[in-house]
Amino acid sequence: MKFSKTTESDSNYDHLEKMKVIELLKNINKEDKTVAFAVEKAIPQIENLTKKVIEKLTNGGRLFYIGAGTSGRLGILDASECPPTFGVPHELVIGLIAGGDKAIRKAVELAEDSISQGWKDLKSFDVSQNDIIVGIAASGTTPYVIGALEQCVKNKISTGCITCNQGSPLSVVSNYPVEVIVGPEFVTGSSRMKAGTAQKMVLNMITTATMIQLGKVKGNKMVDMQLSNEKLINRGVQMITAECNISKEEALQLLKNHKSVRKVINLLKNKKNETH
Repeated sequence: MKFSKTTESDSNYDHLEKMKVIELLKNINKEDKTVAFAVEKAIPQIENLTKKVIEKLTNGGRLFYIGAGTSGRLGILDASECPPTFGVPHELVIGLIAGGDKAIRKAVELAEDSISQGWKDLKSFDVSQNDIIVGIAASGTTPYVIGALEQCVKNKISTGCITCNQGSPLSVVSNYPVEVIVGPEFVTGSSRMKAGTAQKMVLNMITTATMIQLGKVKGNKMVDMQLSNEKLINRGVQMITAECNISKEEALQLLKNHKSVRKVINLLKNKKNETH
């Protein structure tokens, strides 16, 4: 099958500069509505990748995201939200971006064009066959990402990818490719739009499903979340009062003492069992 970059195909719209603000917004929204359906079609691929991620993390491995530009930033965003949301160590899910951390805020020229730097960046974390590496690239052609995954394959390290073109060079070097075909962008080639939205949705699915399977959610609650601000402390109090039928004051005091919603709930449940 011949590879074609649909992410860079000409937009379905033209003369954008002549559109009124309301037209621009409605047309962008019209395109965005198609993204969730494109993701739905890729669910079997997302399932395969997620199951492998769960297997690796269950056995003490790590999940790495590697990307450039928007794709790299989205990986870092997802990785950075796992510790506060699920109470896991920062070293469990790691996001890498071409050009290093300074590229999170400001584009680093030519960083994504290096075929060798991605593997160097991974090696600095002592990647091994215990880990899984997921390359993120809307086009599926980013040298930084492809080069990294090629070396992973040579070293028998599991690989996955999230891309928005079918049959891309990145998919070829991925054991578990995810291809979400979103089609042309509203602004031709601006893959931070639909492609970026699709990638964010897939990343949410992978880590949320993984963390639930790893036991980091109870019922539907984030019982292992980090209590890093008043909003989250109050949410923790609500979880405890709903689950254990105690006053807010008592729940808050217990939460301050034990610093974990799960610990407090388990403590109260054990006490209840002892009295019966």
